[in-house]
Amino acid sequence: MSLAAFDASVSTDYGAEQAAMSAYLRRGEARALALGNRGPIRFDADGRLAADILEAYWRLGFYVFTGVLGADELADLERDIDSVVERAPVRAGAAVDAHGRPALGRDCQAPTFFYARPLGDPFGGTALANGRHPVRMFEPTPAPGAPAEVMYLFLGSLQFSDACLRVYGHPDLLAVAAAVNGEDFTPFNEAVWVKKPGMGASVAWHQDGVTHWDSPALDAGTHGFNFMAQLYGCTAANGVWVVPGSHARGKLDIAALVAAAGSERLPDAVPIICAPGDVAICNRQAVHGSFANTSRDTRVTINFGFHRRASVLDVAAGGVHNAPAVYDAARIRRRSRLIAYAIDARRQRFPDERPYAYQPLADETARWRWNDAARADIHDYNLLDLSI
Repeated sequence: MSLAAFDASVSTDYGAEQAAMSAYLRRGEARALALGNRGPIRFDADGRLAADILEAYWRLGFYVFTGVLGADELADLERDIDSVVERAPVRAGAAVDAHGRPALGRDCQAPTFFYARPLGDPFGGTALANGRHPVRMFEPTPAPGAPAEVMYLFLGSLQFSDACLRVYGHPDLLAVAAAVNGEDFTPFNEAVWVKKPGMGASVAWHQDGVTHWDSPALDAGTHGFNFMAQLYGCTAANGVWVVPGSHARGKLDIAALVAAAGSERLPDAVPIICAPGDVAICNRQAVHGSFANTSRDTRVTINFGFHRRASVLDVAAGGVHNAPAVYDAARIRRRSRLIAYAIDARRQRFPDERPYAYQPLADETARWRWNDAARADIHDYNLLDLSI
């Protein structure tokens, strides 16, 4: 069964908070659609990303690129993601899937599949991820008969899905990455978020960065950004919410923001609203999060981020997405091969597109061909994530 199918037996809502939540969602959506930070990816006559797009991104901290992925690509993604979910461990730590077959990712050293109680908040108010989610979100009551836990996230997605790898090599998105982070941009990490109707977990308010906050060189782009490609689209009820402009305000006291609001419904936040095939770019320094998905709509987000090279080169970091390490030039180059593989994988699937030319590996383009040897080469690749 496709993830897009809705099971009415698990329908639920916010209980006593439903009226307040419904009003909050309506207000947030109206404000989001009035911001003017959405539209197709556009380039000027010199091939540079349109200046008004960059201005809006740097002012607000996010932008929605509409119509990036076509019907064929969305169909590829749906098949791959459905297959991955079907082959995932039947529960956290299990070696088999729901059909008793050896589970996907069982031979990975790096963390892969993550599970949570339906409508729960697995990070809020805990020390996980360096404690960057200081306040727990409201946790609605799951419907009777809901499973004890649901898979809501998997990491290292490029090794599990050719379709995700091809999105990673999208020429226009890589050109956006170069416009924001410079032509020598580097990877961060990749993930797929799955928020099932009536069960999807929340992600408590947070800012992504865990390094550099006290650096005199800190600016609005130090911690890079994430692309969020939407398979089924996203709404105010199931999507990511962002506090516009918060990416440029340094490290914020999120607990104080929630206390001042009187609930986790931050008054200045707005939802990222997307149709299927839209791709949002969101600054990692922005205060962002998502609510438990009590709606009837599935959200599947193909998430992948990029950094400035200067933010990661020779930096001691890790501890959230990977083991602590110093990110030297050799590690960055090794991790960046995923971009080259993705470009070639996309070239094979969409031969009429003009592939992106990734400058840091331009002298060895012919080396990175997507084939069975490459598949073996990227096993556990996310052990080398560049997390700051």
